[in-house]
Amino acid sequence: MIFIVGLLTVALLLDCLVLIFLVLVQLPKKDAGAGLAFGGGAADALFGAGSGNTLTKITKSATVIMFVLALLLGYMEEKMHRSNAGEFTKGVQEKQSAPSLTVPPSTVPPTASQPASTPPPAAPTNSLLTMPLPTGTNSPAK
Repeated sequence: MIFIVGLLTVALLLDCLVLIFLVLVQLPKKDAGAGLAFGGGAADALFGAGSGNTLTKITKSATVIMFVLALLLGYMEEKMHRSNAGEFTKGVQEKQSAPSLTVPPSTVPPTASQPASTPPPAAPTNSLLTMPLPTGTNSPAK
């Protein structure tokens, strides 16, 4: 499915490029506009004097193909998204139904009804601050 979506996306991109080229090559209606500025006269030399009708038909076909590809890709992407959303929901439900982790009893703080059997662990100290000076030195460097 992903391969087909990629293939249709490339086809849509190529169709859009062809459509841009076709619109720029067509002759303008009143001898002015973008068609004349981007080589509208080249259409006569390339396709002949009656190329307006041919280019118009090809442009209409390319436009229809573009819209059909865009709608088809939108449908396929939505279908893929819905199938992935179902897998995601299933994974979340599995995680929620899994047994929760229990805390070992040695780390559970004592409650008022339970006396503390062992003292709490001492807070770790920073060994760099409590390190003794090396022997042979009289005082720290000034």
